[in-house]
Amino acid sequence: MTGVKGKTVLITGGGTGLGADMAARFAEAGARVWIAGRTASTLQKAAEAHAGIHTAEADVTDETSVAALFDFIDTPDIVIANAGASASAPFTRTDLATWQAMIDVNLTGVFLTFREALRRLDKPSWARLIAVASTAGLKGYGYVAPYAAAKHGVVGLVRSLAQETAKTGVTVNALCPGFLDTEMTDRSIANIVEKTGMDAAKARANLERMSPQQRLIRPEEVTAAALWLCAPGAEGITGQAISISGGET
Repeated sequence: MTGVKGKTVLITGGGTGLGADMAARFAEAGARVWIAGRTASTLQKAAEAHAGIHTAEADVTDETSVAALFDFIDTPDIVIANAGASASAPFTRTDLATWQAMIDVNLTGVFLTFREALRRLDKPSWARLIAVASTAGLKGYGYVAPYAAAKHGVVGLVRSLAQETAKTGVTVNALCPGFLDTEMTDRSIANIVEKTGMDAAKARANLERMSPQQRLIRPEEVTAAALWLCAPGAEGITGQAISISGGET
């Protein structure tokens, strides 16, 4: 993939899981990568994967923090809004604080990140905005209504923003993976075990069965899709919610 060589990339939530994988692979492809998150030690550990990875502390739910982030790193060519979190509970037991937290990090964080990026871009001839959504942005799942609502919002934001930027060199897309083989899914499994008493292996197997391929999605599969969106020949791909889920519908 030569499309990212020499480009500057910002990846929010870049310290762990998918974000860390993206950082390493974009850096290996010749990009100058900035990873942003709230925990300096986590970011630093991820940055050890490649000399081309740099770190910046930021809270994507805070407008001032996001503006300061862009002041610090200057204007990137590629912005990947990956920061997110999940929580699960029956809908009637979901409190307002949980609802707000899911909306803040998973949807408002994308809004603030993309808005600041576009404010900084001056008549861009080329830029890529990529949101990491989820299959939960394409369908419903029980017990994660706030998370699913936020991810549906991300897909709507991407589709609308693609219309606004269609006559520029900017494309805007969402990647929608199924359950990923990352720390976030490990936490989901632990939550299932805690709340139901189910064996961890069985809980994992239940998540794997949600994919027709009977497996979790590997982070590098999502990273490959992000690299493709930045490669020559992907200029016409915008406003899309790309499912990476082993055929899940």
